[in-house]
Amino acid sequence: MANFNKVIMLGNLTRDPELRYTPSGSAVCEFGIATNRTYTTSDGQEREDTCFVDVSIWGRRGEVVSEYFSKGRPILIEGRLNYDTWETPDGRQSKHTIVAYNFEFVGGRGQGSSGGGGSSRRGRSSGGGSGGGQGRQSQQGGQQPQKPQGSQGPSQGGQGGQAGEEQEGFDVSDDEIPF
Repeated sequence: MANFNKVIMLGNLTRDPELRYTPSGSAVCEFGIATNRTYTTSDGQEREDTCFVDVSIWGRRGEVVSEYFSKGRPILIEGRLNYDTWETPDGRQSKHTIVAYNFEFVGGRGQGSSGGGGSSRRGRSSGGGSGGGQGRQSQQGGQQPQKPQGSQGPSQGGQGGQAGEEQEGFDVSDDEIPF
């Protein structure tokens, strides 16, 4: 029988990320996210459900989340569902958590995401949600390219880029792309 365990979740951080290091030096960042669902009951009343989930993300990605995100900021995570159990004086406790292996900045710079890229995939757009997104991301682990002093990058004027922001690839407008 085949197995499949993948979670993709878009929500807002419920607390500031907490970055720790294991004794071997590996970074792990833990935070919580909340996502809302609105629905209508059979008697016509609108209701809202909120789902709270704890998330951990390891390595350089965890360090980037810790640096660029804070409570209330939107984030899209991709990972796997994990079932944690532990013993307490009151007995055995358990909960489901998400172990994230990728994340995306969501929204524009004014909405809490601080530039850079959380994407570990080349050419993946981080639009989604509200606002402009960051366009195509190609930097590993959220690092931005360093622009040599005095150089001027092309401006995208109103297409989600900032004036003077360095762009990758060809100078092609969105109208010229066939898809």
